[in-house]
Amino acid sequence: MRSGTANLPLHTGRAPAWLFSRMVRLAREITANIVQEYGSDEVLRRLADPYWFQAFGCVLGFDWHSSGVTTTVTGALKEGLRGTEHELGIYAGGGKGAVSRKTPGEITAYCERLSIDARPLVYASRMSAKVDSAAVQDGYQLYHHAFFFTPSGGWCVVQQGMNDDNGMARRYHWLADRVRSYVNEPHAAICADAQAPTLNLVAAESDPARVHSAALARERPRVVLAALKELPVLSMPKRHAVMIADVNAQHLERILLKTYDRAPDNFESLLGMEGVGARTLRALALASEVIYGTAASTRDPARFSFAHGGKDGTPFPVDLETYDKTIEVLRAAVNKANIDRSERVKALKRLVNYGRAKVLKRMEGSGGPDEKRDAGAPS
Repeated sequence: MRSGTANLPLHTGRAPAWLFSRMVRLAREITANIVQEYGSDEVLRRLADPYWFQAFGCVLGFDWHSSGVTTTVTGALKEGLRGTEHELGIYAGGGKGAVSRKTPGEITAYCERLSIDARPLVYASRMSAKVDSAAVQDGYQLYHHAFFFTPSGGWCVVQQGMNDDNGMARRYHWLADRVRSYVNEPHAAICADAQAPTLNLVAAESDPARVHSAALARERPRVVLAALKELPVLSMPKRHAVMIADVNAQHLERILLKTYDRAPDNFESLLGMEGVGARTLRALALASEVIYGTAASTRDPARFSFAHGGKDGTPFPVDLETYDKTIEVLRAAVNKANIDRSERVKALKRLVNYGRAKVLKRMEGSGGPDEKRDAGAPS
């Protein structure tokens, strides 16, 4: 399974009510079918795959290339799961903007009902956001964070940042099964069309910089500040001009006094400290290179649209007849719990054939499949 990043263009507008209500119902039926066939943990694995997630959004009828697919699809899925969490074994928290800050409380409330320890899940939510906002400095500011988990302790994260300068959004996927360390290659794979100038403190090759950054955080602030003062006269790689920009010495000193008092054991403990953000880590990484010669990595850790169409008419307007038929067939497949598995599979295959016939009909009327693929959809 892939998990990693995806770059998407920022789009204005939102899903109209008539489409979003259908997205909620269809997301619920698709999820229920996956749970019946493969179990709830499989849903997490698929959500953590940026390719599958993008395809999922397109099947739901949203724009295949829009940044809004992230917020709208996770919102529709969260709403679709509401009231079915116990039955399907999947719980969802978070969302866009201020809603994302409610994630720890939502996780805790669910865990209290399930009588399980919320702390590891809350920690996973918090650290995944902290890594992608502070330890991976790629110019994208996080504004969306969605967290999905199962009672067995499995979880996945789908979060997104935006870059106002290039008009793009970048989506970050996490999967518990793939995380061996929060600070060493936590993303299992990369899916990105464009590279970004990046300070990547969670790259494997950044391990010496992480070790020395944590060591410097335990030192008196004057050690770091003295090293940073020497930067203007050093012949450093051009990337450092970006990394050291707008570091406020007084603010940095206050944070370094806090890290000195608390003496974090390692980089993960340092990253988890309140107040330690991108600028502090950037300064520590620079100072560690000056003092120890350990440079941090600048490696960037960073299509399916013919099912029901898209809200902006790309590749064609949403086909309401097919959309409603999809919901009907999927619901029937789930509700007929008494029929054996082979019959359920046959029902799903009938759905696929029905959808394929509609797609081919659409393609024949608009230039053929080759023309559509050239427009950006995969074969």
